[in-house]
Amino acid sequence: MKLRRKVYMVAGYNTISMGSGRKEFHPKKPRPGLEEYMKEAGQGVLQQIGGAAHVDECVVGNFIAARYNKQANLAAFFPFIDEGLKYKPCIRVEGACGTGALALATGVKSVLAETAEVVLVLGVEVQNSVKAVYGADILAAAGWYKERKKGHAHFFPGKFSERAGAYYQKFGYEKTREAMAVWYKNAIENARLCPTAQEFHNTSPDLLGTGMMKPNPHAFVESLNVFDCSKVSDGASAIAVVSEEGLKRCGIPLSEAVEIKGVGMAEYDITKPPADPTRLETTSVAVGKALESAGISKEDLATVECHDCFSIAGVMAVEAIGFAEHGKGADFVLAGNTSRNGKVPFNTTGGLIGWGHPTGATGVHQAVTIWEQLTGKTGDAQIEIPADRPYGLSINMGGDDKTLVSIVYKKTT
Repeated sequence: MKLRRKVYMVAGYNTISMGSGRKEFHPKKPRPGLEEYMKEAGQGVLQQIGGAAHVDECVVGNFIAARYNKQANLAAFFPFIDEGLKYKPCIRVEGACGTGALALATGVKSVLAETAEVVLVLGVEVQNSVKAVYGADILAAAGWYKERKKGHAHFFPGKFSERAGAYYQKFGYEKTREAMAVWYKNAIENARLCPTAQEFHNTSPDLLGTGMMKPNPHAFVESLNVFDCSKVSDGASAIAVVSEEGLKRCGIPLSEAVEIKGVGMAEYDITKPPADPTRLETTSVAVGKALESAGISKEDLATVECHDCFSIAGVMAVEAIGFAEHGKGADFVLAGNTSRNGKVPFNTTGGLIGWGHPTGATGVHQAVTIWEQLTGKTGDAQIEIPADRPYGLSINMGGDDKTLVSIVYKKTT
């Protein structure tokens, strides 16, 4: 995507990522619903930009509330967020787990098309509304549902278990498992620094040992343990996509914004299996497009938010970006390069495994985290952003490497 005018993101907000692991979570007690999460996140942004009067358009990303919550037409909740949004143009977009970044890209396109100077973008999902076995069936819609009957009961863990198994066979079991355990350890340690993270309350004394737990195909899937997986999560994230005029309208200084320098989008045939299960090829294409659009290389990146729905996806994303050769992603992770003090810190508030994965909100949460890091607003989770590497990258994946959106962000001052 070529950006023919300057586009910025400002005023990010995350609700708590609610689910097992949070002290407040109890499966049998009432919890917030879609509208409550949308209102909290939406108001969180509006309060930072001077109110709803400054908003021209709204976009909500949601994967599958029609099944989880028996609720569709989510765009019509924007006036519920604030009466000042009544009669504003609002739409809802969907692309499985890549929905959040699709919502961001939609907002960016509105600013580029000059139909809006300020777009309120929100992602939301409430998934703890059904038992896990039913949720697995709902989430299977992110893949080709005709494969559901012949797939694993835990459909998507089964898909990435197949990828992990292929990776073990091709590049070695022990080293790969160790790298996946380190990925889990990094995720939880980062989540412990972020009060909204689902794993914020995790006090496990031996994260590496937990991550190394041997997969048990009789209890779960063949090549992943449960700690290799992101959790079932409820939550919402929101941010404003604005033009230069939008910044002025909202009274926000440039120092409080991040500039969107590049957007890369790519799609793969949902009916086809991956040509090589040890590669995230569509991810690689989307990242390449984003970096080219921004006019930078991977070496310019200070931090990355990648779609680690499973720990093996994190290891493979390292390779898809180009930080390691094919089959060397595990070595890159084991060397500490992706830790918060490493060469390029990944998922600094926990990623999908640590922060949580409310599917429709994940891509927006990634953008909020990058915005917080590049503007120095991440609190205890803050990392150093080197002056010569003022860029961040996000990768949001829908399905099994099918719907990809990658975004490059730049620190403004």
